[in-house]
Amino acid sequence: MRDPYDVLGVPRSADAAAIKSAFRRLAKKLHPDANKSDPKAAQRFGELNGAYEILGDEAKRKAFDRGEIDAEGKPRFHGFEGFRGQPGGGGGGFRPEDFEAIFPGGFRRSARGGGAGASAGGMGGFEDLLKGMFGGAGRRTGFETRFEPDDFAAAPAGRDVTVPLTISLAEAAKGGTRRVRLPNGKDVDVKIPVGLVDGQQIRLKGQGLPGAGAVGDALITVTIAPHPYFTRDGANLRIDVPVTLYEAVLGGKVRVPTLDGAVELAIPAGTSSGRTFRLKGKGLGRKTGGPGDLFATIRIVLPERGDKTLEELMREWRDKTPYDPRKDLG
Repeated sequence: MRDPYDVLGVPRSADAAAIKSAFRRLAKKLHPDANKSDPKAAQRFGELNGAYEILGDEAKRKAFDRGEIDAEGKPRFHGFEGFRGQPGGGGGGFRPEDFEAIFPGGFRRSARGGGAGASAGGMGGFEDLLKGMFGGAGRRTGFETRFEPDDFAAAPAGRDVTVPLTISLAEAAKGGTRRVRLPNGKDVDVKIPVGLVDGQQIRLKGQGLPGAGAVGDALITVTIAPHPYFTRDGANLRIDVPVTLYEAVLGGKVRVPTLDGAVELAIPAGTSSGRTFRLKGKGLGRKTGGPGDLFATIRIVLPERGDKTLEELMREWRDKTPYDPRKDLG
């Protein structure tokens, strides 16, 4: 995936508010619902969500800036610091002083029979290191060390691995299938159940790290990406619906987006800003009890530029029909 700063189009010095603002702006522009004829819309929107998952989280952003995780949020492997390539050779060569830096005292050489020499090029210390690694004593024959099956300590058991996955709100509402790449490089299809909640884990049996006679599981930790229009309230959704002053005064029908497509909502005459309408069954799916509802809250929006005619009308209205909506506030 591309650098998350490039995806969001913000500099590395951007603060949290600028990052959030950039995400919301691009989310509205790139959301699949607004680009239904574009087959790559979901891919671009997924890349945007992945970038915000890193830069929108302070800890993950610092880890990325330090180079500890990559653009997909996976840990980076930096190798063993201090190992240097030999002159004229590849980057993987070693020199005696490299070993000395990592294993103080060097490796002592043990002759057949057990005498200890002082040469830094010998193998005694290396055998001691291997004994510590494998839990066995090893059979020495000159400068080579052979190991028998009973020399090794018990191998570690299989371990679970955690894999992050970001899904859209629509996927959480309706379920579906997503392809995920595991740390071992294997691609698997993950079934997203209906009504999945943020932070929930999906366990894939036997897809973790192998061990002694067993294999661990893969735990898919799901994050639901923020939506440009909806906020989640349990199984319900909430949305602010902007209306004009004349729509609020005279009434009318306005289009309201839902996860299933836009619907028309009838606004009665004299509707105040803040009034909330309930659209039954337009929320999130859930395992039992049917889907939640969508609550649409009216927000009256005035023209961005001043309107002299409207101002004159309001002055006349104020003088002829005054009223006080704050009389109960004391």
